[in-house]
Amino acid sequence: MKLLSANLGRPRAVPYTDQPEGVTGIDKRPVDGPVRVAAPGPKGVGASGLAGDAVCDTRHHGGDDQAVYAMAREDLDDWERELGRTLANGAFGENLTTLGLDVSGARIGERWRIGSQLGPSVLLEVTSGRIPCRTFQGHLGEKGWVRRFTRKGAPGAYLRVLEPGEIRAGDPVEIVHRPDHDVTVALQFRAMTTERSLLPRLLAAGTALHPESLAAARKYARVQAD
Repeated sequence: MKLLSANLGRPRAVPYTDQPEGVTGIDKRPVDGPVRVAAPGPKGVGASGLAGDAVCDTRHHGGDDQAVYAMAREDLDDWERELGRTLANGAFGENLTTLGLDVSGARIGERWRIGSQLGPSVLLEVTSGRIPCRTFQGHLGEKGWVRRFTRKGAPGAYLRVLEPGEIRAGDPVEIVHRPDHDVTVALQFRAMTTERSLLPRLLAAGTALHPESLAAARKYARVQAD
């Protein structure tokens, strides 16, 4: 398992975002050399966990609980075959493009150690899947993309930064902790999008779960109990 690329975005004006300033950092490109990774701060204040990466809409993106977004190269390859087009690393707006790692099959609370002997390694914790939005659809330029991406159910994973450090392309990725529950990123994504009846199952992941998903699961469970 390894990191194929670390991808950073720069602010760019586009016609397809509802962000007030009309700019987005979703167009992320691989970079050479080390990238500093650290917790960015609470949502609404903090942006990306990767130094030099733009998050323009901090209402919905960035912050400690979704500081880093990872996507498996294998899933990008699958989409390439389905869409009939090339998808470079970073094409889905992901910060990390991985190889050999089941990103959407990762469990909530799973921890990854990324790094090498060239610098301090980074410890990340899986929190949730990525919910597709209008900006993502505009960036890809695929009609009906939000629905299509949702139906596939392989959203990639958001992660929080537990220990800061540096990462670079080629770094090994090690799973250093895997919780004993069965709440995967894919399950959490389905519960938050197409199968709300799954929400109570998310409670098994506890506080490792993204706070918004945890609140939704608790609310749903209370309503069902009443």
